[in-house]
Amino acid sequence: MQRLRVLRAVAEHGSFNQAAAALRLTPSAVSQQMAALERSVGTEVVSRSTRGVTLTRAGEIMVRAAESVAAELEHAQRQVARLSTGRTQITVATFTSGGRVLLPAALTRLTTVHPGTVVHIRESEPEEALPLVRQGAVDLALSYHFDGPLPTGPNAGLEWTPLLEDPLHVVLPQGHRLAGRDALDLAELAAEPWVLGCLKTEAYLRRYAERAGFVPDVRGTTTDYFFARSLVAAGMGISLIPSIALAPEIPGLCTVAIAQPRPIRHIGVAALSRSDQPCVTTLVEALREQAISTSAW
Repeated sequence: MQRLRVLRAVAEHGSFNQAAAALRLTPSAVSQQMAALERSVGTEVVSRSTRGVTLTRAGEIMVRAAESVAAELEHAQRQVARLSTGRTQITVATFTSGGRVLLPAALTRLTTVHPGTVVHIRESEPEEALPLVRQGAVDLALSYHFDGPLPTGPNAGLEWTPLLEDPLHVVLPQGHRLAGRDALDLAELAAEPWVLGCLKTEAYLRRYAERAGFVPDVRGTTTDYFFARSLVAAGMGISLIPSIALAPEIPGLCTVAIAQPRPIRHIGVAALSRSDQPCVTTLVEALREQAISTSAW
């Protein structure tokens, strides 16, 4: 287990030195652990170079095994804690806008069906939340992804339950020349300055803008969609905002749909495919019901 733990850190940080710092070990100790692991499996698990350390194919297999073992141990520890305390605990990772709209009502349903359940909430973006589920650090994650299906590979072992599609809209000042339109093509916004509420939204905008033949003039990127809309109201530019982040309303703004093919966030919930906790099942179902209600807005 210690060797697998060290391998996970090496895979995460890409170097023996950084893995050693994270684990509070010496680089020599990390190197010795990797050498011992390679002797035990009979092949190299990492490839060493002057640019750092990368996993071999065997190393990738061992990291997935390490994740599974860590998740099993975490699950066992929670079961033991439940036996000793008599109380069920559940930890939920969520991104901000989805958590604000979908999670409260679902948690009310959870605690009604399973009274006494202790709930812990951890705010996390998808790139952090999905590995936390895989590792057993959280029981489920309310998360999202953009184009296409949920990425496989490192997320193997997760069960993804789709909840709703969350199309992105252009937010404009009410006096803007395009504010009265039913839908806009992104190419019509090529000359506009942008202020955005998420780094991933910026990356997404740049991909769509490239297809439309322009490079967006991004004047600011925040970590909060409400803040981004406030900047639009102040005349700093226009923004790209997911549907569920359009409330509460801010005076002086206009929301316009994007013409097809429109950018969409796919919101869902990820849990371990072998999860057998009744409270996890209840919460997933409650989130599905809340998503149906939200889609009717």
